[in-house]
Amino acid sequence: MNKETVEGKFDQAAGTVKQKVGEAIGNEKLANSGVADQIKGAAKETWGKAKDVASTTASNATADATPDKETLTQRAEEIAHNMRERLTQAAQHAKDTINEKLDEMKDRQDKA
Repeated sequence: MNKETVEGKFDQAAGTVKQKVGEAIGNEKLANSGVADQIKGAAKETWGKAKDVASTTASNATADATPDKETLTQRAEEIAHNMRERLTQAAQHAKDTINEKLDEMKDRQDKA
């Protein structure tokens, strides 16, 4: 577990507390800030996990050095690239989903 993973978990916990306090005292700005902190923390934690996996993959490729080390290095780079692509797509999907939910909430508030 690296620094980003730990910080991400902390940011999520702090964001949850901030959201709950904001909701309890009726402070929408504080509650929204808490949700933003949770999202930021989740992204940071995921980035930390991605770095761990990429590091492990690179270490394994190096440890398993064979006469075809260049192929192993290329494969490790390809895996890391694919993981970054999947993480980027997942982050975009999460952003889109959150924005849809926020738009739905705004529409409900406008109708009220």
